[in-house]
Amino acid sequence: MREKIIEIAMANGADIVGFAPADRFDKNDAIFKIMPETKTVIGLAFRVLRGIYRGIEEGSTYYQYTTMAVENMEETIMPMAQLKVAMMLEQEGYIALPQRKHQQIMAEADSTNPEVAYDAVFRNRTAEVQMNFLDAAVKCGLGEKGFYQTLLTDKFGPMVRYCFILTDAKLEASEMVEPHLCDSCGKCAKGCPGNAIAPDGTVDAWQCAVYYNGANGTKNPFMPPEAFAGMDNRLEIIAGEAKVTPQTAKKILDKIYFYPPAQHAYQCSICGRACDMECYVHLEEKGVLTKKFKTPFRKRKPWHFEVEDFKAEE
Repeated sequence: MREKIIEIAMANGADIVGFAPADRFDKNDAIFKIMPETKTVIGLAFRVLRGIYRGIEEGSTYYQYTTMAVENMEETIMPMAQLKVAMMLEQEGYIALPQRKHQQIMAEADSTNPEVAYDAVFRNRTAEVQMNFLDAAVKCGLGEKGFYQTLLTDKFGPMVRYCFILTDAKLEASEMVEPHLCDSCGKCAKGCPGNAIAPDGTVDAWQCAVYYNGANGTKNPFMPPEAFAGMDNRLEIIAGEAKVTPQTAKKILDKIYFYPPAQHAYQCSICGRACDMECYVHLEEKGVLTKKFKTPFRKRKPWHFEVEDFKAEE
């Protein structure tokens, strides 16, 4: 049955499949609040096409990342694979409960999800239990935890999204990945257009949201010269040097109308997760990724505009 799960998952778009026995999780883990009968957590990881990032790398096309790498993956591809595997498990008489991240529910009272509109997030929803997705991915053997709280895989580096199925079927465990990819080089932090990654690798969600949405004018081809008019620190915002609070972040995000959002409250990513791209470039240059391509991802020096281009509007 384990091999059948892998076959079905991969036939429906999954690239990596892993299995974690319940005893890898603390007895107070959220998975047991969601489904007390859990015996195995099945992890499914899906590559985000390398080509989808190239439009943002080159500054030529942007909507494919949000619509194809985020929205369609989360709302179509991943749920279909989960459902197909879950149907097979239930056909065999087992319980199968798909777990995909609800992008608009947060237990925190003052945080946000950069991928969706901040005013579409339901905060302080502690009754809405969600499992720790990164922790579960590591325990399922999908990859290792990277410096900036992301999953790194041998084939695709950080260019993956993932989801899970809880089941009462006992299945042979996958080996956990011994960390070997991340060398804490800090290039993810240096590549962030809004300095959202702290020296210890923690990510400021509001800082990330502002610059995920394109507040850095040096990396946003859609930003008009008069952007953020009337804001005292507009050039600091445009340069990616402004330190935001939840309150100031909302004011900035309310003025970002440079590019249309997708559906399901997903915001268009202008940075294209620059942290992931910088990490991927580093791993590819080191030669540690097992999935090889005919050409390197980064083919030329990264482009940028000058902050001076916006000074005339001060």
